[in-house]
Amino acid sequence: MSVPDLEFERPADLQATAPPERRGLSRDGVRLLVTGSGPSTPHAFRELPGLLNPGDLLVVNESATVPASLPARGDAGEFLLNLSTGYGDGVWLAEPRWDAGTPGPLPIVPGAVVEAGTLPFRAIGSFPGIPRLWFFRTDGDVPAAMRLEGRPIRYGYVAGSFGLDAYQTIFSKVPGSAEMPSAGRPFTRSVLTAVRRRGVRVMPILLHTGVSSLESESGAPGIPPVYPEPFEVPPATADAINATRASGHRVVAVGTTVLRAVETSWTECGVVARSGFTRRVLGPDRPIRSVDGLLTGFHDPRTSHLSLLFGFAGEPRVREAYSVAIRERLLWHEFGDTHLVWAAGPG
Repeated sequence: MSVPDLEFERPADLQATAPPERRGLSRDGVRLLVTGSGPSTPHAFRELPGLLNPGDLLVVNESATVPASLPARGDAGEFLLNLSTGYGDGVWLAEPRWDAGTPGPLPIVPGAVVEAGTLPFRAIGSFPGIPRLWFFRTDGDVPAAMRLEGRPIRYGYVAGSFGLDAYQTIFSKVPGSAEMPSAGRPFTRSVLTAVRRRGVRVMPILLHTGVSSLESESGAPGIPPVYPEPFEVPPATADAINATRASGHRVVAVGTTVLRAVETSWTECGVVARSGFTRRVLGPDRPIRSVDGLLTGFHDPRTSHLSLLFGFAGEPRVREAYSVAIRERLLWHEFGDTHLVWAAGPG
């Protein structure tokens, strides 16, 4: 799918610039748009339990966000080094940025050494097809450097700096995500209790997200390639997904991270337990086979997440939903409102 196919007009003021708590709302006080077989309808997120059926299954991501944005210095001057994904042996994929609102690429060359936090990082080379992302190697203790000087990654639309707690979900258990798996953020204890009382099960996967690099590459003919991210689908979760669907009930992925992990684990015999790295790209040319619903946020034009939605629900339904979202003034991005999309009309 080409970039022009992923365009739509969204008012600039529909970006959530701060957590809902800073806007006088609770986490579960955000709104929820539901897209089924008919017109999309707005709800409150707290209504989610009543929109599910007894016997349904929610699959959530237990990855916790780490303070992956480090202050950095090098021949280019001062900038940010947003660490994305560690591949072992001290090798990290990272995005050097001038600041939260100004992406690169920076004038970095292979072999250059930058100081990020308290550590030296040596540049190896850029990621093929994504010139703003670079591989670096360090012999230092990266988690310690993050704890000492790191901050949560943020982009220019976020007005101010917020603590790491603002970027965690109720499901966060295993540190590793450079950016929050944000679809789970609106869940609170009360919502989760209501979900379970409804007879809906909740099962985990793990996928550590890298940097999203929201800004599209200038002049790029298509969406950028996807780099490998570590994931695990446990046996109990794979079994629960298969049993749920075999019994005629529905599986809902809470976030595109969950969907990518589960789809990577799908076979003709159903979902199997699997772990490793995934580069799975989902879209109209690769239909979703493992889940029936997707709980997600609202995604920008020109992004792989929007292509994924087109493949999952069909471009006309997604465009209709986004028209409703704009009319109802729902908010985009990690601190914004939410979207429950069914692959077919809910039964």
